Amino acid sequence: MSVLVDTSVWIDYFRNTKESDTIDTLIDENLIVTNALILAELTPPLYVRNQKRLITLLKGLKQYPITVDWDNLIEMQVLCIRKGINHVGIPDLIIAQNAIQLGIRLLSADKHFRLIAQYLPLVLYPL
Repeated sequence: MSVLVDTSVWIDYFRNTKESDTIDTLIDENLIVTNALILAELTPPLYVRNQKRLITLLKGLKQYPITVDWDNLIEMQVLCIRKGINHVGIPDLIIAQNAIQLGIRLLSADKHFRLIAQYLPLVLYPL
């Protein structure tokens, strides 16, 4: 099953932290997928650092389209607020919604995804 890797994990991976083994395994097994939102968050600093090869590799990953269901996104935000899950940005809600819609796992270092997964059918890939 595909794994959508969140920006937070990629940043840690580029810093060669503990997530490196997990990402390396997912790369070896060809399980990593991405979407335009994650690439939009991830690639601008890479352009500034002129890391063209890395940008090409990231853009070469299988990309799933994003279809935003705005009413559902509002419901997700209301649920988060009611459950005390504060400061979840719209981009992260879109990423969660995308993973849920596609039935794929999400790998993220952001704690709010763990909290959201307690109330929504978001399946997380363990770090």
